[in-house]
Amino acid sequence: MNDDIKVEKSSGNVFADLGVANPEEALAKAELARRISQIISKRHMSQKEAATLLGIDQPKVSALMRGRLSGFSTERLFKFLNDLGRDVEIVVKPKPRSRHRAKISVVAA
Repeated sequence: MNDDIKVEKSSGNVFADLGVANPEEALAKAELARRISQIISKRHMSQKEAATLLGIDQPKVSALMRGRLSGFSTERLFKFLNDLGRDVEIVVKPKPRSRHRAKISVVAA
């Protein structure tokens, strides 16, 4: 039996590795959604309570918390973070020369 396992080094972005269109945006949206979900969980809010606060229905909160983000723009996710009492700060800066492409990232303060 041949037990050779093929291993590929990750690019650091699973969406890029999977060939998803706009992988940087997909990763940023996933990170924003993760933070929204963490805040809701830390506050011990039900999905119904979160839906009321965010101005959406409970099934959309469920989709958001499960990472189903096709119906959510980054701007909408920013608004949800604001509704949850979080500032969203966007910083634009030059990319390092050592990196071929510029990137989008979500960083916690």
